[in-house]
Amino acid sequence: MAVNFGSRRIVTGAHYGLSDWLAQRVTAFLMALFTLLIVLRLVFSRGPLGYDLWAGIFSAQWMKTLTFTVILALLYHAWVGIRDIWMDYIKPVGLRLALQVFSIVWLVGCAGWAIQVLWRV
Repeated sequence: MAVNFGSRRIVTGAHYGLSDWLAQRVTAFLMALFTLLIVLRLVFSRGPLGYDLWAGIFSAQWMKTLTFTVILALLYHAWVGIRDIWMDYIKPVGLRLALQVFSIVWLVGCAGWAIQVLWRV
């Protein structure tokens, strides 16, 4: 009589595969495109590079929304990367969970700070 114990869940290793690989590439492309847009805006601007120019660039609502979208892409990009690092190199499950929770709290805090900065301009 064969005993089937079922499948065991593996709690180590980054095996999310294609979806995370694709997410990293899409978010990186978005961030690169946004950076190019900002650099071109700065290159073709007149006057000194100061607070007034930066505030002018980010004062329009569409630019605030676009910037926050890119910030969210950056946060997701960072989350996928750091989660994979924790899963690959931190073997004790409790420590890995604590580091992942800390990372999530830190990234959510960064998103809140970004909202404050963007909508004060």
